[in-house]
Amino acid sequence: MSNDSVGPVVSLRDLTRVHGSGEAEVRALVGVNLEVAAGELVAVMGPSGSGKTTLLALAGGLDTPTAGNVVVEGVHLSELSKRQLASLRRTSIGYVFQDYNLIPALTAAENVALPLELDGMRAGRARKLAEAALEEVGLSGLGARFPEEMSGGQRQRTAIARALIGDRRLVLADEPTGALDSQTSEAVLKVLRARCDAGAAGILVTHEPRYAAYADHTVFLRDGRIVGSTEATSADDALDLSASAEEIAR
Repeated sequence: MSNDSVGPVVSLRDLTRVHGSGEAEVRALVGVNLEVAAGELVAVMGPSGSGKTTLLALAGGLDTPTAGNVVVEGVHLSELSKRQLASLRRTSIGYVFQDYNLIPALTAAENVALPLELDGMRAGRARKLAEAALEEVGLSGLGARFPEEMSGGQRQRTAIARALIGDRRLVLADEPTGALDSQTSEAVLKVLRARCDAGAAGILVTHEPRYAAYADHTVFLRDGRIVGSTEATSADDALDLSASAEEIAR
């Protein structure tokens, strides 16, 4: 396997993903190139069906490209066995999904600790780290609650804690604020931004320009292709992002 010591945390190289064939063929991504460095948060925007979720799935090794390469910290994902890929996802890649994906029968702390325990860490040590991760997202003291006992915002922050626990060098967030109120959404984005500022690389899929403004820059997808990008380093850029997003969507 290739392992370059210097370079971006994640690199998407001429990435193409095709579903089906013949008349049923759908080109979800076409020739996408994107690099995200340590400390950088990149937002991805575009209309429904533009390939945003497919991009995240490929970047995190949840799907396999039809053509092109995904490289995470110098490692070509296509060269990994299923076991190696699963290990990489558990230890180095964090996912934040819109629908939380929490296990109902586990408490918040148990949900957060699960990736560490699956990787062989002792339960006691994993739970301590889980409690610290919950505190980081503003859920101190709620580790014993089950998902059904928590609000939507608390469940989402639990999912973020699970995505950030351990040495996660790459954080992938797919519309993490879609079901949240604006105040909780801002808190979620601040946590993601802080983790990237601490050295992780992040990719955020969002349809909200004001949330994309937390990113270092934003790329726009349409019909599976990157059709533009813009810098956005503060919430003051949200109006410019909104105008760009509306233009891309047309």
